[in-house]
Amino acid sequence: GSNDEANVISDNEVDSDNDEVDSDNDEANVISDDDNGSNDDDVDEEEEVNESEEEDEEEDYGNNEVDNEDNIEDPFVSHLKYDLSLELLNSVSNKVYDKQQAQWTTLGQLIIQIPKVEKDAQNSTKTLLGQNEIYATPHALPSVKEIDVEKCFVKSQLHNNIDRALFKHCQLDAFTPLQTELFSVINSYQDLFYPERTFNNAEQIRFVYCLHAVNHSLKTRLKVIHHNARLTDRFDIPDEFRDQGLVRPKVLIVAPFKDSALRIVRMITSILLSDASKANVINKKRFYDEFTGDDGCLPRKNPHPTDFEKTFVGNTEDTFKVGLSITKKSLKLYADFYSSDIIIASPLGLRMIIGAEGEKNREYDFLASIELVILDQTELFLMQNWDHVLHVMDHLHLQPKQTHGTDFARVRSWAVNGWTKYYRQTLVFSSLLLPPITALFSKKCSNYEGKVQVLNPKLTGTISRIVVKLPQVFHRIYCTSPLEAVEERFNTFVTKILPQYKPEIMNHTLIYVPSYFDYIRIRNYMKREDMSFVQICEYSKDNLIARARDLFFHAEKHFLLYSERFHFFRRIRVRGIRHIVFYEPPQFPHFYSEMINFMQEANQYRHEDGGSADNISVSVLYTKYDLAALSAIVTTPRASAMLLNDNPVQMFTTGE
Repeated sequence: GSNDEANVISDNEVDSDNDEVDSDNDEANVISDDDNGSNDDDVDEEEEVNESEEEDEEEDYGNNEVDNEDNIEDPFVSHLKYDLSLELLNSVSNKVYDKQQAQWTTLGQLIIQIPKVEKDAQNSTKTLLGQNEIYATPHALPSVKEIDVEKCFVKSQLHNNIDRALFKHCQLDAFTPLQTELFSVINSYQDLFYPERTFNNAEQIRFVYCLHAVNHSLKTRLKVIHHNARLTDRFDIPDEFRDQGLVRPKVLIVAPFKDSALRIVRMITSILLSDASKANVINKKRFYDEFTGDDGCLPRKNPHPTDFEKTFVGNTEDTFKVGLSITKKSLKLYADFYSSDIIIASPLGLRMIIGAEGEKNREYDFLASIELVILDQTELFLMQNWDHVLHVMDHLHLQPKQTHGTDFARVRSWAVNGWTKYYRQTLVFSSLLLPPITALFSKKCSNYEGKVQVLNPKLTGTISRIVVKLPQVFHRIYCTSPLEAVEERFNTFVTKILPQYKPEIMNHTLIYVPSYFDYIRIRNYMKREDMSFVQICEYSKDNLIARARDLFFHAEKHFLLYSERFHFFRRIRVRGIRHIVFYEPPQFPHFYSEMINFMQEANQYRHEDGGSADNISVSVLYTKYDLAALSAIVTTPRASAMLLNDNPVQMFTTGE
């Protein structure tokens, strides 16, 4: 599950057994996933296959493809073709945006930010030779466009595959309004943050971004191959042939579990290749052997909630990385990263390759030319280890330590300038709107095309799911910065809240803590004060968990200190709770109602020390920085009103 200890994992554990890489490319061995002991005959045969495929691709490259290759109406072309003007560079690097709102039928409210540039200054500039120097221009506000594969500039060889793939993976005969609106934003090459992913729309979303990833990768590869053919008899390389980055990988898809990666690869295969059953997929058996698996033997006696079973479906291993090399007629899995077009990996899988400063065998050159980053199921990364995600984002587009066989005459001028991060599109899909994800989208994404965030008010809160009749008291903590919020929350908790929970009148109190750092701080305080408590967190051993639950249920210990990450990964039913203190609102809003519903009389200890049925309560500590989490619990209008109210204490009563 959670993997904080991964920070100390040695890079020596990373596979380093790739026989395909040239001897002068030893550094790539660190990130090769190829089979052990592949013999030279296999390698030669595969190289011949790749060469013949490239020749076939060039033969297949019809006039329409050539005509469309530089069609400036194609968003792919217009996005990558031109350099940034100094004014646009200043705007995007300093995050100076024009902010606007739009209302779309399905996505709802959009917050759109486009880098601010004076219109007259943006078009073109005279060069020394008197020619016009044309600069990159951000797209205007996105508009909803029907997904017509030709008008949307989807590569022609994908056209016949899309309908069949859509039906196979989404059971749909046509694109849904959600897919149409998502693709309208994505195909304009603007960044997108969509925080309304659900189990019901997950495959629709996955299909849209897989289509975009394949389309982008295929256009990139075919342009390079076409230019290779045109340059065979030339000694000079004009600027018009600049078609590459510093390294080959262009798409990075980050997913939490092997099952997620399996679904992505299946979808990419169906979109790319006409008949998936007969398709030329290299290393397919190895991939399926490693990425399929059981559902973790979920118990049937005390079944988990439905959302738990849907989250932890299939192979839930969270350490993986796989490179995909694509051509028009084949897909190679486990390609060496420097021969890959698409990389699919988990945050931990990437973290182990990237390493930390001072470690040997660090490797992050493969991230230097990523043009499309996709984060899916992003809220799950918060439960795994969010630092790994930030670490990956911080290692995008760094100056490569080695050349990796790059022909610098073919590298786009903006990549040479170190501007790749301004051309990178980032797509973030999450089921939750939470400050760390919002901050990543705000601070780590600098696409010159601008960014679009879906931001709809929550009109139904999880508080409505509570069946227990009891008062819930919300305590507002005043603060002026997130750093101050941490200190003020702790001070309020130990000086005002905790003293109210005397054992003789408030027995069976559970303290629910979302942040592990807060959990440790409270635990240390309670130990110092010699309080009667037991603790359960994601690192607790099973025998200690069982003992803690028993002592708490039988009132032998007053407090149970309980971490949200433990609840996320285990989803046990805690019995014997009479009082809950939410140290901050849960990140997963349905855990709020779930924990409170554990307080039903059927789960209580039947003894005079158990307390009366009426003596139950809930307290929640919150600050203005908890608005998103609070909104998901009590609705956006209520949460906004609570923050505006002069009274720092608000009470709700649920259940009848």
